[in-house]
Amino acid sequence: MEMTENQTFTERFDLLGCIQCGRCTGGCPVTVRTNLNVRRFVYDAYNEELLEELARAAEIWDCTACHTCAVRCPKGLKPLEVLIGLRSLLVESGKTQPSVRDALESVFREGNPWEKPRATRSDWMEGLDVPIAQPDQPVENLFFVCCTIAYDPRVQVIAQNLVRLLKGAGVNYAFLGDDESCCGSEVFTLGEEGLFEMIVEDNTELLNGYQAERIVALSPHCFTTFRTRYPNLKKPVLHYTQLLAELLEQGKLAFKGGLAKKIVFHDPCYLGKQSGVFDEPRRLLKAVDGVELVEFDRSRERSLCCEGGGGKMWVESESKKERLAETRIRDARALGADIVAVACPFCVLTLEDAVKALGYEEEMRVVEIMELLGELEVDQDKTNPA
Repeated sequence: MEMTENQTFTERFDLLGCIQCGRCTGGCPVTVRTNLNVRRFVYDAYNEELLEELARAAEIWDCTACHTCAVRCPKGLKPLEVLIGLRSLLVESGKTQPSVRDALESVFREGNPWEKPRATRSDWMEGLDVPIAQPDQPVENLFFVCCTIAYDPRVQVIAQNLVRLLKGAGVNYAFLGDDESCCGSEVFTLGEEGLFEMIVEDNTELLNGYQAERIVALSPHCFTTFRTRYPNLKKPVLHYTQLLAELLEQGKLAFKGGLAKKIVFHDPCYLGKQSGVFDEPRRLLKAVDGVELVEFDRSRERSLCCEGGGGKMWVESESKKERLAETRIRDARALGADIVAVACPFCVLTLEDAVKALGYEEEMRVVEIMELLGELEVDQDKTNPA
């Protein structure tokens, strides 16, 4: 590494600002199952001669980009981004795992990391009358469906149920359809900086080209990425739970029937820690008659990461210790919860896998909030037509 490159790395991540207090490592959820020590990486990365060696360390791929270290840092630094910077060095050298390489190539070619054809991005709409946005037609809410929701049959129901609910609530909205492409959240955390910059530029041009009052993202990953890494996006961005909570407050949304279940809400890292959205998902659950909402000991800012973020859907940890998602499900069982509710497609997949691995399928369900609300009808008699 050239000295100028090292200085850029040091300045970029403000390595000199670190006081080595260790709060980042102390709060890092994956330290219970891996050898990752983010404080040590921040310390060692100041030495230019160690950068290439650090980039080859397997532990840099254990980070889930949950942002706990950033929340805890007294200096306001983001230690996780040092690890992402090291990943970038490895990606530049072309020495990444095949699964990472394939995901990144798929985003470049097909606009999604799941190696699915771009032309089938809207297949989830089949049988539904979904309004598609046109650049010359004003729309109040422009919806952005994440790659995982668009392509994974398990979580397509999130988008499908949302369409049904929006119609019942009389919302002015449209979806992007086949013009939609990956937001780049996982591209960024996997360390492909050049591709991410290209995605941001293309998506910014696309989204700014619509006469939309705001963008509503279905996934916390898209939501947070648009909010924090798209500097030229001209429209405010909401998560769908914020929109629905707003409709509840305005009296435009109410539900028929009830659900006599004990539910615990799992705060997704990208929705909670990174974007501060804690209350809206809970308001939606409380709006359902009969629901008993309980809380994890580790909730809100302290929520335990499910290990779905940070590109971890494409990188398997070398650790054989219990996954954090399994720990989370054990905690839910100890609370006597019938349902673990989430508001993120990645959390659905990781936590549901954990339920299966632990053999709890008969006693517990993992559901996305939109999946749950979709099982109810919108009560037109209780809503204000205005």
